[in-house]
Amino acid sequence: MTIKTTDPVCKMQVSIQDETPHIDYAGERHYFCSQHCLKKFQANPAIYFKPSVSAPAAETPAVAMTYTCPMHPEVVKSEPGNCPICGMALEPRSAGVEDNAELRDMTRRFRVSTALAFPVFAMAMVSDLAPQFVPDAVSMQLLQWLEFALATPAVLWGGWPIFQRGWTSLVNRSLNMFTLIALGVGVAWTYSVVAMLLPGIFPPAMRSMGGTVPVYFEASAVIMALVLLGQVMELRARSQTSAAIKLLLGLAPKTARIVRKDGIEEDIPLEQVKPGDVLRVRPGEKVPVDGVVLEGESSLDESMVTGESIPVEKTAGEHLIGATINGTGSLMMRAERVGADTLLAQIVHMVSEAQRSRAPIQRLADVTAGYFVPAVVLSALATLAIWGIWGPEPRLAHAVVNAVAVLIIACPCALGLATPMSIMVGTGRGATAGVLIKNAEALETMEKVNTLVVDKTGTLTLGKPELVSVIPLAGFDEDEVLRLGASLERASEHPLAEAIVKGAQAKSITLVAVSDFRSITGKGVAGMVESRAVALGNLKLFEELAISPGELVTRADALRSDGQTVMLLAIDGKAAGLIGVADPIKHSTQDAIRALHEEGIQVIMLTGDNRTTAEAVAKKLGIDRIEAEVLPEQKASIVKQLQAQGYVVAMAGDGINDAPALAQAQVGIAMGTGTDVAMESAGITLIKGDLNGIVRAVRLSRATMKNIRQNLFFAFIYNVLGIPVAAGVLYPFFGLLLSPIIAAAAMSFSSVSVITNALRLRNVKL
Repeated sequence: MTIKTTDPVCKMQVSIQDETPHIDYAGERHYFCSQHCLKKFQANPAIYFKPSVSAPAAETPAVAMTYTCPMHPEVVKSEPGNCPICGMALEPRSAGVEDNAELRDMTRRFRVSTALAFPVFAMAMVSDLAPQFVPDAVSMQLLQWLEFALATPAVLWGGWPIFQRGWTSLVNRSLNMFTLIALGVGVAWTYSVVAMLLPGIFPPAMRSMGGTVPVYFEASAVIMALVLLGQVMELRARSQTSAAIKLLLGLAPKTARIVRKDGIEEDIPLEQVKPGDVLRVRPGEKVPVDGVVLEGESSLDESMVTGESIPVEKTAGEHLIGATINGTGSLMMRAERVGADTLLAQIVHMVSEAQRSRAPIQRLADVTAGYFVPAVVLSALATLAIWGIWGPEPRLAHAVVNAVAVLIIACPCALGLATPMSIMVGTGRGATAGVLIKNAEALETMEKVNTLVVDKTGTLTLGKPELVSVIPLAGFDEDEVLRLGASLERASEHPLAEAIVKGAQAKSITLVAVSDFRSITGKGVAGMVESRAVALGNLKLFEELAISPGELVTRADALRSDGQTVMLLAIDGKAAGLIGVADPIKHSTQDAIRALHEEGIQVIMLTGDNRTTAEAVAKKLGIDRIEAEVLPEQKASIVKQLQAQGYVVAMAGDGINDAPALAQAQVGIAMGTGTDVAMESAGITLIKGDLNGIVRAVRLSRATMKNIRQNLFFAFIYNVLGIPVAAGVLYPFFGLLLSPIIAAAAMSFSSVSVITNALRLRNVKL
């Protein structure tokens, strides 16, 4: 009976044999499908290790829904409500959960308030501008009572959420936009009620011939209607900022076609697919989950996940990404990652988390808002006092109206929305282009990067080395050199070793067993093959073993100048020949480096290769600087040296082996391919592992930060200009006063303009 287990790295089924790669970790033996997966596990086992479960797993408890504030993500509650800091309604944290309750409620209140405010406004305009059209039977007192009856529900019922949030801000001592709105509307309505009920307490100069005092029910009602309109428009616009998540969630198909063991095929809900299930993907269908091709060949459109428009050819053994679209061929696949483990689900989660993170630039808006609201309240009080003492008659009426205008127009909602809206749209746009931003800080820092450090293997190159040259010295045969070298390398985990072994197998060379195998870090390998001492590595290995390289040095330089990685072979202490391996450069690398240079970024290549080989590659690609013969543990120190020289450094690597360097750099970029992407290891993760993704990340960062600065500028300038005008600074020169109604309209549309500007990022060209 064949015993099978699951590879903890790639989740493939592994048949346990004597030669199956394995390792003992945390009291368990883990088996792997290949040395490559074993190597990845050894590099960082904590990413993959999950203790085995001997007993049936307990039923997973349902995850409780939590809610957070879009502008203050540190506020998390277990039930819906309002943010105690800014007063905004809390939103579900789970990606894709659509909750329009607030929008529906605000829309209903806006419609009712508008229907009531319109006749109040009409009556006030007619009585003020065309009193001859008011019927004689309708006295001014009756008109005021009619306005009161209509305006009161518009203000108190329609604006109840606004007053609630304003009160909460006072109780929590966190003044915000709702503080100003509640104060402004509340003052206008309260003043009008007092003036209607107790006109006698006002100075004679304020009373008309009928004994009434001017009221501002129409201002309070219309202001509240406009505020509610702004809330409705803002909520609708905010829902558009999560369009990227909605788009990603909509990519996954609803069903999968499973192939049973008896050959019967049927469609099942996607939720029922389990790892190991065999599925059929017909032409034109979406791949249901992440998996590997078992049979068939086809081209797949992966643009919705990687951002690359060119279809990718897939054959047996290659990985498939869920939600990508199959071309004209039919495929049989084995499901590997389902549900929350799929790449698409991880992308949705990552984008959702990034959209709730805060950029450092947000601190500027937070600090400003903290001082701004109290300053506005003081400005309104000063306006009230100045107009009440030195203003024209009726002084008190002018004082109240202008103070209300200051409170309303100075509402800092646009300032609070400036950064979060751009971050939400920008991170979503990145996801649709295959650029995953872990948090807003990484997005902001990426804009300042002027130096990119890249690992050669797998970043500039395909990461699939191929055997290119076998050169024996006199007295040795080419096949013998390759047979002994490949037999020795078969015990190694290095990618170059795998290339040599595959090259030998392609030539039908039979490999033999190795004993006394030793791997010497940074130098090479040695061991006994057929009772002969064989060593394969670089010049440092020969020096350590006291072997004279002879003419191998000059021959190796000739191969390195062509971009090959060359290994020297010694047999029984004598130089025997050379084995040359080359890793093909990705076709997109040269254009991407040119684009990075156009963005003002220098590119530095790190490699463990010989300097001659590295210089050949750098010359071919136009790389600015190289660091050759670098050991893995030296990468972080090189990044640190660059930072000490004043460079802002981004480091691009595979996200696991380069973890120290990624952590040291201002921005770590994990280069991934398909489902192997290590999303948690860096600030930015690229679904498709080439430099074009870095170009997109740079452009996205710069476009987003430019958008944020535009929003902050608009918000600051709006308030700087609006407050003096509302206070009446133009009145002595031009006789102009700003109506509170116009102030309310301007305030509402300023917020919408900021969101509309942020939404432009959805169409930014990357």
